[in-house]
Amino acid sequence: MKKTKAALLCLTVVFAMLTAGCQSAAGGGNDGNANNNHNNIESEKPEMDLSKETVYTASKENVKLLGRTYFDEDILYCALSGTGAEFGFTGTQCSLTVKGDSNSSNAGAKDNHARIGIYLDGERVVDDMIDESEKTYEVFKSEEPRNVTVSVVKLSESPMSTVGIKEIKCVGGPIKPTENKDMLIEFVGDSITCGYGVDDPDKDHHFVTATEDVTKAYAYLTAKALDADYSMVSFSGYGIISGYTDNGNKVTAQTVPQYYAKLGYSWGTNGNFSPQETDWDFSAKPDLVVVNLGTNDDSYTQNDADKQAEYSEKYTEFLKLIREKNPDARILCILGVMGDRLYPFVEKAVDDFVQQTGDDNISSFKLTPQSARDGYSADWHPSVKTHERTAEKVAEEIRRLMK
Repeated sequence: MKKTKAALLCLTVVFAMLTAGCQSAAGGGNDGNANNNHNNIESEKPEMDLSKETVYTASKENVKLLGRTYFDEDILYCALSGTGAEFGFTGTQCSLTVKGDSNSSNAGAKDNHARIGIYLDGERVVDDMIDESEKTYEVFKSEEPRNVTVSVVKLSESPMSTVGIKEIKCVGGPIKPTENKDMLIEFVGDSITCGYGVDDPDKDHHFVTATEDVTKAYAYLTAKALDADYSMVSFSGYGIISGYTDNGNKVTAQTVPQYYAKLGYSWGTNGNFSPQETDWDFSAKPDLVVVNLGTNDDSYTQNDADKQAEYSEKYTEFLKLIREKNPDARILCILGVMGDRLYPFVEKAVDDFVQQTGDDNISSFKLTPQSARDGYSADWHPSVKTHERTAEKVAEEIRRLMK
């Protein structure tokens, strides 16, 4: 009997100790123990070292990649409009070094270098042309640690220039990629998508990258209105079967489909990076692909029925390529801001795609042509006001389609 009682007493003590331990682990039980555990956790946190600068690369482990970018030999290359990187961190200093391409030192192309914007918590703090082989920018400096978000965006398009993000230097905690949005939209287009001349309200002026800003164009504004991530595949003067022509001759060199599976196209080189020779891996899966192509084709097709039919036929083929690369994405085909003569042939291309493939996850949407009351930008391109109006309409249509 004594042994049994002793055994029961031991079991009771052990049970009580286990119960107390479980309560402490769950945050209950003795408040003193819970506070001690909290203090121990706090004491294990490393203190922020504000005495030294840490150098980072713009790899996907450190930054959120914006658009179609390419990381090679510790440099993040950006060619297409809107490409770049975004990250957050807590600290007192941050600077960025970017690498210009072979055109950056060409004085004769001073208005057609790469244009970039650097943002601090959504506010543009740097707006510059990359006219040197390498440039470093101080993003911010503070006496006290700040929790900030930094973004680098290529404002101009790829044919004239590329840029590389070489390094990011920070004092404070480690940098981390910002969170992905719930939706990713890919925009495929021409100068309208690029924001051609949007910073030049004189319709008689012509193209320069210095007045091009993708963040003021309808595509970027649409993504912003929907709180969506974006990717742009756009080139000024490009079309489905022909680029812009003022003499009636077909410009086959300036067509988007041939570069759709690439990182873009550029006349210049940046180290070993050539966007037209670099495949895009399509690992980023857009929820929606918006195609806005036909404005430049129209300069070639005019009212020629055979040419318009060719445009529609090749458009359907391009839609099949888009579907091959993006099997689950909704496709939305739009046209009309700078003229809607080819819009019926966009509709036909979509209808033929559905009939030939049985895939009805696609639709078309006619845009309202620009008007004089909203003004024009360089070479009669859409004004800021027109881009804003267009973004409102496109965002509304996407909300309806995507529920």
